[in-house]
Amino acid sequence: MGLFDEVVAIVGKQLSGGSQQNSLMEQAIAMINNPEMGGLPGLINKFQKGGLGEIVSSWVGTGANQPVSADQISAALGPDSIQEMAGKAGVSETQMSDALASVLPQLIDKLTPDGNVPEGNALQQGISALAEKLLKG
Repeated sequence: MGLFDEVVAIVGKQLSGGSQQNSLMEQAIAMINNPEMGGLPGLINKFQKGGLGEIVSSWVGTGANQPVSADQISAALGPDSIQEMAGKAGVSETQMSDALASVLPQLIDKLTPDGNVPEGNALQQGISALAEKLLKG
């Protein structure tokens, strides 16, 4: 499997429909890329402040990714964020939280292959490559 193929397979298992799958991925990538949240570093910080520091550190690090529950994702991101993303993706809030719990560990892991959050152009190139692979591949 290629670098991002695992993530595509996981998303495919989480959501059955192709357009739903793309909508979910668009929302997940938009959240990671959101300047209001501070991009990937801001998202990681939000998870750390939400009590998920050890879990999110495993996603960034080079070891095994610790699992996260849909409830933990929802609590860390807040119900308003989940509701907004679910509305944009055309799925229920429960489906959105479940899918993000499955997808975010792999997305963040693939965007931090060396165990560090890349900065500037390197991060943007990684997000662009990820988006292209997931949304078109």
